This record gives sequence, structure tokens and C-alpha cells, in this order.
Amino acid sequence: MLDIVRTPIRVAEPVSQLSEDYMTLPLSQLFQQVGELAYNAMLAEVYLTPKPGLVDRQSNGAHDDMDVALFQRSANAIKPFLSQFVQRGWMLSKGNASDLLTGIRGIGINCERAMFGATFGVNTHKGMIFSLGLVCSAVGWLRGRKNPLTAVNISATIAVAGKGLVLLELEPKSLLPQTAGEKIYSQYGLTGARGEAESGFAMVMNYGLPTYQLCRQCGQTDEQALAQVLLTLMAHNPDTNLVSRGGLEGLYYVQQYAQELLLKYASTDVGFERAMVQFDDALVARNLSPGGSADLLAITRLIAQLVSM
Repeated sequence: MLDIVRTPIRVAEPVSQLSEDYMTLPLSQLFQQVGELAYNAMLAEVYLTPKPGLVDRQSNGAHDDMDVALFQRSANAIKPFLSQFVQRGWMLSKGNASDLLTGIRGIGINCERAMFGATFGVNTHKGMIFSLGLVCSAVGWLRGRKNPLTAVNISATIAVAGKGLVLLELEPKSLLPQTAGEKIYSQYGLTGARGEAESGFAMVMNYGLPTYQLCRQCGQTDEQALAQVLLTLMAHNPDTNLVSRGGLEGLYYVQQYAQELLLKYASTDVGFERAMVQFDDALVARNLSPGGSADLLAITRLIAQLVSM
């Protein structure tokens, strides 16, 4: 078996009994604890090793300008804003969930600025900020409405918040699409993170969360479960990060490769890590990075820990 250097994953243990206590927890504690869980989800994602095409503890993947240390600095810069998203969601709970995205936008902009300052302009977590901001604000909104903290409620709240987002932000504003997102949407109809938000994170709800929960119920460690989740997401997610680097051919290559590995291995099998390292080599050679699936991996872990502790 290929040797993988194992250093301790410095991710704090999840807050105990959050989903049961969240209705009675003092608000300041709720904001802080949800922010901590979101921060831990970011760290768990980057520390997971091996991750094909992505930055991990063994490889920079298909990213010449990134490494684990950079992601750590980025996560630390983002951390203070995560509890602010929760608080703002609570403050907006007297209104409709459709106001959430607009309501947290200012926090998101400041968070992005802090990230870029910490990374000297490298985009490590822009998509993650968008997704984590939605989940955190949804938790605050649900608390303010005195609604139970469930995955279905989080998803439904985000779907309302994201309604119309694809049409608003991806429909070209001129005859020629300008942004990368507009071009991919115009060419292929793929909606990326905005579409995921509008669907209430359907990939997480349909693939990520059931896989994570089943793996944990079967006795797998958090890291083993996350590895299984990542491969499952890569097999199904129409990841626009892959399309931007390798077109539809690159997307289909990754999806098919991941599907084949899922048929051959579970994350607890002896040959799994070797196969994932070989997958990483193949994606690096093609300059492919499934960054969208990496973001969904962190969202899966966050929601799983929010609702099951």
C-alpha cells in the first residue's frame, strides 16, 4: 500500500447536542458554536487526504498557487465572519427567508476582502464563503422563527433565499456572456454554486448527507466518511470548476472515473488510498480541480453535525 503521511487533523470536536439545545441556547453561544462548526468544516475539507485534484496534506493538486498553509490562513481570516452570518440570519427572521441573501451580502463582501488580504489575492474560499454564509444564516433564521433545526428545514430555507438567483446572476446581461459563470451557463446550461443554492443544496441532500450519515452509522471515522462523500459528489456533481478547466470532456472524465472507483472500493478498503492517489495524479496531469465538490463536502459535514449532534 502506498504510504500516506499522517499528521493529526487539527479539527475541533463538534459541539455536543447542538440540534437538541439550539432552541434554548443563549443567542451569543449559538452564534459562536455554529460559526465554530462552519470553521471546522472548512478545516476538515482541506485536511482530508488524499483528495484528487485538490489541495491536501500531501499534494497541491491542480493548484500551483495554493497549499494547505494558505488555506489555513484563509480559513482563519474567514472565521470571525461565520458567527456574523448566523446573527444576521436571526436578525432577519421577522421577515421572509427570501431576504436572507441580500441581508448577508455585506458580511460576505467583507469576508471576501479578509480572505484576499490573507492570501495575497488568491481565491481559496470565495465559493465556500457563499455556501457557508447561506447555511449559517439559515440556522439563525430558523432559530428566530422557532423552527426545528433539521436538514430539510435548512435546505428549504436556503432554497427560498436563493430563488431566482440563476436568472438574476447567470443570464447574460449583453449579447456576449461576460463572466465565467455566464459563459458556462450560456454554453452548457450548468448553474454551479448559484444553482445549488437555488435547489437548497440538492447535491448535499441527495448524495452528500445520506452518504456521510450511512458511513458514520456503519462505524467509519469522520475522515473515512468524508472521503466516501467526496468521491460520491465527484461522481454526480456537474462541477463548473471542472468545466471551466476542461470543458464537458473534463467533467465527464472525472464523473466516470469517480463512478468506477465507487464500484470497486469503499473508503475503508485497503486499496482505496492508492486508487485516490492515482486519481489525483490523473487530474493533476489534466489540470482538473473539482472545487465545487470540495465546497459541497464542507457543507455536507457542517449540516450533518448541525442536525445530528
